[in-house]
Amino acid sequence: MALKPRFLDIHVVQPVPYANLNRDDTNSVKTMLYGDALRTRISSQSWKRAIREHFQEALGDSALRTRRIGERVTEVLRGRGWDAKLAERAGAHVAAGSSIKWEMAKGKDKQPITNKVLTNALIYLPEDAVEELADIAETHKDALTTDFTGKGKSKPESALKGKIDKILLKRNGVINLFGRMLAEVDHAGVDGAVQVAHAFTTHTTEVELDYFAAVDDVTATKGDETGSGHMGTAEFSTGTLYRFATVDLQELTKNLSDDNDLAVNAARELAGQFLLSFIESLPQAKKNSTAPHSLPHLVHVAVRSDRPLSFAAAFEEPVQSAQHGGYVARSVEGIDAYSKAANTLLGPSRVLHAAHASLHFDKLEHLGERHPSFEALVTAAVDVALAEAPQ
Repeated sequence: MALKPRFLDIHVVQPVPYANLNRDDTNSVKTMLYGDALRTRISSQSWKRAIREHFQEALGDSALRTRRIGERVTEVLRGRGWDAKLAERAGAHVAAGSSIKWEMAKGKDKQPITNKVLTNALIYLPEDAVEELADIAETHKDALTTDFTGKGKSKPESALKGKIDKILLKRNGVINLFGRMLAEVDHAGVDGAVQVAHAFTTHTTEVELDYFAAVDDVTATKGDETGSGHMGTAEFSTGTLYRFATVDLQELTKNLSDDNDLAVNAARELAGQFLLSFIESLPQAKKNSTAPHSLPHLVHVAVRSDRPLSFAAAFEEPVQSAQHGGYVARSVEGIDAYSKAANTLLGPSRVLHAAHASLHFDKLEHLGERHPSFEALVTAAVDVALAEAPQ
C-alpha cells in the first residue's frame, strides 16, 4: 500500500542582525517588492545550499554537484598512485564518456587545456560514485591512449563511452530529497520532494551602505604617511525573516524504494533531518565580517493531507514595529492569526497535526501544542505524518 498524500510544512520566524546573507552579482543585498514595500530577500537556492551542507554533515551522506567530474576522478587516481598525465587523461575520458555534452576547459589565453574536459551541465551524484568512476578507468586503463587536446573540428571519442551513464543514475538521500535534472541521461532525473521558498522580511527594510577602510600596517608603523591602504563600501540590511518549506512525503517515499517498509523507514530519517537542517542552517555570505548566527524565534510544523500551505500572505501588508521597537512578536502574532483564518477557510480536517517550538511565546492558540525543543517538534510531526504508512 502506497503512502497517502502527506505534506510536512515548516514555517520559521527568524530575526537576522546586520548581514548580507545572499548577494547578487554586484555584491548588493537581494531585495523584492511585496505589498508595495521593499523587503530583504534570501534566495531559495542560497538557503538550500546551506541546508544541503548541514544535512550532509549531520548524516554523512554527501553529494557532489559539478561540471568538473573529470578533475575529481583525476584526484582519486593520483591518490591511487597513477602517473599525473595518465590520471588527467583518464579524468577527461570519464567526463567525455557519458551521454552529457562536453567541452574543453580554456585557459586565460582562451586556448583549450589538454585533458581538461567540462560537462555542459552540472552533474549531481553521490560522492562515493566518484570512486566507482575511477574503478571504471582502472578497468580500462590500457585503452586510455587518446589525449583530449581540443584541436580540430571533431571531438575525440572517449574510450569509456557507454560505460559511465549507469553510475550517473546513482542516488543518495540528498538527491532523493532535492531532486536532480539530467535530461541527457535516460532515467537519471529525480523529481524533488522538497520545495523551499525565498525567505523575506515580514516588514519594510532599507539597505544600508557601509563605508570601510583597511589600515596598511607598514604605513601605520612608519608614521610618515597617512591614510588607509584600502577603502570601499558594502551593502547590508537587518530584519525579521519569514521562511517556508514543505516536504512531499509521498514523492519522497516513491524516490526511495519500491519496498514500502524500506521507503518509509528511510523517509522518516531523511524528512526529520531535513526539517532540523532547515531550522538550523544559515547561508554563509559575509559571515566573517558579520557573524549573523541567529536562532529562529518560532518554528511551526504542520502535517497536511491536501496540499502545502505557505503563510507568506500573512505579511503582504508589512508588519509594523511594536511600541518600543521590534518585529518578531508581531510577526509571530501574524503567523498565529493567519493559521487560524486559512485553516478555517480550507477546513480544519485537512490538518492532521500542528505544533510549534519557540523561545518565549506561550499563548499561540492556533499553532498547536508547544514542544520544548526543535528535535521534539520534528520527531512528533514526522511520527504523525508516517503513522498510517505500512510498517
